[in-house]
Amino acid sequence: MSLKDFTVPRTARRLLRAEPNLRMFSRLWQINWFFVLLICCLAGVGYVALYSAGGGRAEAFAQPQLIRFCFGLLMMLGVALASPRVLRMLSVPIYGLSILLLALVLKMGHVGKGAERWINLGGFQFQPSEFSKIALVLMLSTWFYRIGRDRMGNPLRLIIPALLTLLPVVLVLKEPNLGTATIVGVIGASLFFAAGMRWWQIILLVSPLPFLGPFIYNHLHDYQKARIDTFLHPEHDPLGAGYNILQSRIALGAGGRWGQGYLHGTQGQLSFLPEKQTDFIFTMIGEEWGYVGGVAVIGLLFLIMLSSMLIALRCRNRFGRLVGLGIAMDFFLYCVVNLSMVMGVIPVGGVPLPLISYGGSAMLTMMFGFGLLLSSWVHRDDPD
Repeated sequence: MSLKDFTVPRTARRLLRAEPNLRMFSRLWQINWFFVLLICCLAGVGYVALYSAGGGRAEAFAQPQLIRFCFGLLMMLGVALASPRVLRMLSVPIYGLSILLLALVLKMGHVGKGAERWINLGGFQFQPSEFSKIALVLMLSTWFYRIGRDRMGNPLRLIIPALLTLLPVVLVLKEPNLGTATIVGVIGASLFFAAGMRWWQIILLVSPLPFLGPFIYNHLHDYQKARIDTFLHPEHDPLGAGYNILQSRIALGAGGRWGQGYLHGTQGQLSFLPEKQTDFIFTMIGEEWGYVGGVAVIGLLFLIMLSSMLIALRCRNRFGRLVGLGIAMDFFLYCVVNLSMVMGVIPVGGVPLPLISYGGSAMLTMMFGFGLLLSSWVHRDDPD
């Protein structure tokens, strides 16, 4: 037996040992790096805006946010490599964990601005309602994947996913957090539609909603009613309940076409603008960067929305497509609600602008969601 007979098997064994690493690098190469670049650009906008919100000091808001983003970026890339089979296996534990955390908020939550929305996890304040949106997307996508599109016409098949959607909505409402509860409900409804729910079923479910308006309003908390009244008539209490939205309008108007200049916004730098690092961060951008800067940021957000939808629609397997559409809808609702809120189109609801507003829970859960979206892209050609 020649030396060549021994070397061939050894080479083959080395290739077999290296195959998992080669497969991982192959998957890593398949990640949509243009989408990752868009995410980094949006986070860069957030860093610049938060630097200004901190009065020119990075350690106030920008630096902690950058650290969170770097951690979130690694998490996003790790989740992107996970196979759909693994994600489906984890969907039930992740959903169960989200419900447990929502229940813990009601028992031992940290009170902020009249609501219990945070729990302390090792010195880190975490908002479970943000995590519940991603958990719901995973859970419903797994359920609809397993029953298939052909059985969506059976109303009995929709009872369990309806309960899966209502449970987090009710728990978030009890915090109380009407804005996030509404977003959770809309995300769930959008997945019902994307999964193949029949039109007659949708009309049947939606038809009672207009008649529930007075009932819902009568059961709102006093501060929630005040937000609606302030939205309709902010000038009635300009130094109280209407202060936030009036200052937001003043700041946006003061920006003009080109803005007042970076670090030179009067409303933001003189602390007239409330919550300038969180809910009203776009107002500060509009004041300092003007109409042109605001439109540029909205354009970047729209590009990410469009890319998210295209990634989801490009996926051939049902589970990945539903997950992608759910994450895209979550990002879309974040942007639309926040921008409408700071412009006075809808009542103030405490919804951040993704990757720009200061906050760890919203950023990390959104990055986890983007990881799921990228996983749909990496495994887009996998069969059902």
